[in-house]
Amino acid sequence: MSKPKGFEKPAGVRDYLPHAVARLRRIEQQVLACMDRWGYRQIMTPTMEYYDTVGVASSTSDQKLFKLLNNRGTTMVLRSDITAPIARVVASLLKGEPLPIRLSYHANVFRAIEEEAGREAEFFQTGVELVGDDSPEADAEVVALAIESLQAAGVERFRIALGHVGFLNGLLEEVLPERLEDQENLKHDLLNRDYVGYRNTISGLRLSSSQADKLEGILRLRGGREICEQALELSGNPLARASIEHLYKVWEVLEAYDVSEHVLVDLTMIGDFSYYTGMTFEGYAAEIGSPVASGGRYDKLLKQFGRNVPATGFALKTNRILDGVRVKETSKQLPVLVQYTADYRKEGLAKATLLRSEGKVVVTTLIMGTGEIQAPEHGLLHQGYEEIITFS
Repeated sequence: MSKPKGFEKPAGVRDYLPHAVARLRRIEQQVLACMDRWGYRQIMTPTMEYYDTVGVASSTSDQKLFKLLNNRGTTMVLRSDITAPIARVVASLLKGEPLPIRLSYHANVFRAIEEEAGREAEFFQTGVELVGDDSPEADAEVVALAIESLQAAGVERFRIALGHVGFLNGLLEEVLPERLEDQENLKHDLLNRDYVGYRNTISGLRLSSSQADKLEGILRLRGGREICEQALELSGNPLARASIEHLYKVWEVLEAYDVSEHVLVDLTMIGDFSYYTGMTFEGYAAEIGSPVASGGRYDKLLKQFGRNVPATGFALKTNRILDGVRVKETSKQLPVLVQYTADYRKEGLAKATLLRSEGKVVVTTLIMGTGEIQAPEHGLLHQGYEEIITFS
């Protein structure tokens, strides 16, 4: 491979220019402020973790982890999500805190990608984790907070798709008892939204027509609250029925929050079936097809760190909101220009300090003897200003 040019960067990473950074920070600040109002305290975790702990526990498949060796030969990973690191902290540094624990975060995460896929290897997430509460109230809380967080980010048109991995697990156990490989193949098709492949997989299983109809019936379980009633008719499996009853209760709480208009039930959506244990959800903005939010219940994760407590949460895909969603733009604060001659430098800089203490954005520059602003290559002559103050 030839040596990269000085201006080149690795595939999957990007530079954020000032206007993009301003938008990203505005989204981040508004969302974190929203989460703070719900009682979630912000936490920060390291960019690098041990592979044998956080890396193994992560929801990210092994081949998508960025691995590296430290100087002692120990395998490390760049964090691929924030949930697993938070689980490590809750099981150790926060072990003495009473439950439930509510935490929020904003951070960059890293996932190895195939270059031709055009996906980002580094991106930003803003999210919450609610640890120590397995009730429908807790699941509904994170869904309602996800809705309010999307609104705080400036996303106006979106829908939340609500599912439950327990329903599919129960249905598959009912139709395909002890046929674990066939169950995994069907889950894989649904996880990839490959409904043609899902039907083809069913055709290859040599099932009775009633069994095949049950498995294909899940593809029709997308819509409003009435989908829960149809799901109960489709399966009599105890796990499947308990999962739907849980979703019923979640929906009732969302109605009490007055946000159910943003929600639909989609029982074909299972999230990462090796990671989530109950309710899952995804948020879709009208402008793009990829999720701008995702989350759900993961009751087995903290057990891997020695603290067996339930948990639920979600993350906003901040990059997707930044790049693909038209958000409400707030008016930009124009700077005040304070310019001064060398003889009046002290007065000019004192004025600039005073204005900044009052919350103003201030740019300063030295006036040359000709009266022209110094260093026009910085673009000062081409910017708009709220006010220009001169000391000469």
